[in-house]
Amino acid sequence: MSDEVLIALGANLPHPLYGSPRFTLEAALAALPGQGVAILARSNWYESAPVPASDQPWFLNGVALCQPSEGPADTLRALHRVEAAFGRARAELNAPRMLDLDLLAWGSLVNRGPEPPLLPHPRLHERAFVLLPLAEILPHWRHPVSGLGVGALVAALPPGQEIRRMRP
Repeated sequence: MSDEVLIALGANLPHPLYGSPRFTLEAALAALPGQGVAILARSNWYESAPVPASDQPWFLNGVALCQPSEGPADTLRALHRVEAAFGRARAELNAPRMLDLDLLAWGSLVNRGPEPPLLPHPRLHERAFVLLPLAEILPHWRHPVSGLGVGALVAALPPGQEIRRMRP
């Protein structure tokens, strides 16, 4: 299918209103349709060690298959609006956060810049916390640049990424 729009969700800090990262991510999923991003399917949640490795808390991550009402740039802005509404401040790269929403892929679209969004996400193929949830909801997905299937990408992951699927 050429129009698969994928969003990654992650958090590793509690939110003052929603509480744990799990409840925060559930609330963010519920907020996306109000921004024109319908959720068609979503993965289970996965706990993962921070990448790159650090002493910050583990993350909770998932992937959603979406149907946005706008194009890629407007959808990225919608994701940023949801993050801002949840108190996301982008002060430091790889900092702990209450909410992180990333546009991973938009069908077979490839955009390497200069205008965002970069598609597919430039580090998607290196992250277990993206590939394992993605494989759960779209086991036949193929990377638009390399052409590799998600199973091959999982098999080629760099070593040392700690991840475990949460119970539903």
